[in-house]
Amino acid sequence: MADRPADTPAPDRPGPDRPRPDTPATTVSARDTNATTTTTTVLAVRDPAPPPPRPLDAIDQDILRILQADGRASIRSVAERVHVSRANAYARINRLVEDGVIRGFSARVDHERAGQGTSAYITLKIVQNTWRAVREQLRELPGAAHIALVGGDFDVLLLVHTPDNRALRELVLTRIQAIPQVLSTRTLLVFEEQDLEPRPPRS
Repeated sequence: MADRPADTPAPDRPGPDRPRPDTPATTVSARDTNATTTTTTVLAVRDPAPPPPRPLDAIDQDILRILQADGRASIRSVAERVHVSRANAYARINRLVEDGVIRGFSARVDHERAGQGTSAYITLKIVQNTWRAVREQLRELPGAAHIALVGGDFDVLLLVHTPDNRALRELVLTRIQAIPQVLSTRTLLVFEEQDLEPRPPRS
């Protein structure tokens, strides 16, 4: 599926030599007690980083595999399969949620049977330092399933599910290419896809 060409931009990646365009700044002034001059320093204010997750042991990993395979598994069944008490399993799952290891519970959907028979990966080249703005606009697209900032020949990888090829074409040509920061796109149709099942926990 041919999309409009454009030059290849450098990927938008924050680094020591590239300040974040959407990072607020604060001004700190210090007065020299032996002089009448004031020195002003501008400090970048970054969002506080989340605390690092606590280490996971083999039981935690088994719990994750069980919940990946069946997000509706009961505490009792999880506890029995990993050979711990129900209270222990409950505490471990709560800790995994609090630490952000488990981000939520969802259903695995057969998109074709759900009326979204066309899937595609769309690669985007974008204007430098516009990743956050582009990401927020892509999140609003109907059928958008996964968005990633990547390195290589393009900057963004987007997975979408649509009812048919016509809907996919409209999505690319009238929605994605209308985003001002998007320089070019390339659409890769998915002929067949398979969700990989997590490995079963230890017996």
